[in-house]
Amino acid sequence: MQQRPLGRTSLRVSRICLGTMTFGEQNTEGEAHAQLDRAVDRGVNFIDTAELYPIPPKAETQGRTETFIGSWLQARGNRDKLVIATKVVGRSQSTWFRDDGSEPRLDARNVREAVEKSLKRLGTDHIDLYQIHWPDRPTAGFGSVPTRWQTPEPVADEVAISETAEVFSALVAEGKIGHFGLSNESAWGTMRWIGEAEAGRAPRVASIQNAYNLLNRTFETALAEIALREDVGLLAYSPLAQGYLTGKYAGGALPAGSRKQLFDRLQRYEKPGTAEAVDAYVSLAAEFGLDPATFANAFILAQPFVTASIIGATTLDQLDACLAAEDVAWTAEMQEQVDALHQRFGNPAP
Repeated sequence: MQQRPLGRTSLRVSRICLGTMTFGEQNTEGEAHAQLDRAVDRGVNFIDTAELYPIPPKAETQGRTETFIGSWLQARGNRDKLVIATKVVGRSQSTWFRDDGSEPRLDARNVREAVEKSLKRLGTDHIDLYQIHWPDRPTAGFGSVPTRWQTPEPVADEVAISETAEVFSALVAEGKIGHFGLSNESAWGTMRWIGEAEAGRAPRVASIQNAYNLLNRTFETALAEIALREDVGLLAYSPLAQGYLTGKYAGGALPAGSRKQLFDRLQRYEKPGTAEAVDAYVSLAAEFGLDPATFANAFILAQPFVTASIIGATTLDQLDACLAAEDVAWTAEMQEQVDALHQRFGNPAP
């Protein structure tokens, strides 16, 4: 599998990253290990997780995903061959993340507690890429890249980026984390972090993990130029728009065991105009003789500002369809056809 540099670090990562948020909820420990084995056998060396996972977040399961990855790493003895990424939650009203029951913030106490717990669950002495899952400051919407601006309500106790930067710098110096990344961040926030790094007050941002798929190309509006000029590559999450771009929900279908059937949490991809756009992209994949999941991931891999597509699955067959994107030769015609549909539908699900 092709590898790409992770920002300006010395690490090289597979351009397909295995996302793991189903581990511990929709997938058992054995199923999680089987997915990890399959991905690594296909050349994946990049694994992404979070202290939040599995999804949906709840106190009873929080941290279980990292624990499953940790047991796999111990059983396989392959930690030195992999790039492990995880995340600390941003500002949250959920009180089960911290031992004292407080609401998480991105200050030194919270970040240090989160790091230590992730290290323990993963069974490792360092995290290769440690990411802020979402900002501490209120934003215009989750994902920080809206198509329409909505002014967020300010908070009196906002943790400044400079304060969070200080603890990340210390953790890098201590060797507990190797590199630093952002997630669900805006162009403004990304440049502020780059400014802190250039002033010597923060580690350099290696990557940004934002939603990016055929239904949501808002990353291209401002962040793509930053990604290219500042070497802050996109780790694209939700490449299949939470499964919608596979076509499995077409016509109101509700497959048993799907995330929508189990949790009904897919509203981000159920906005006006999305169903018509999904049908068009699924039909386009068929015109090129490709599984729609393969096609959707191949589109992402072809974009110059992308470091990796973060795939996720609950079955090995689903995983194989995503991994098959590595073998697709993306053509100018494919890009032209996708862009034509984007001109028609825009970004219906940011």
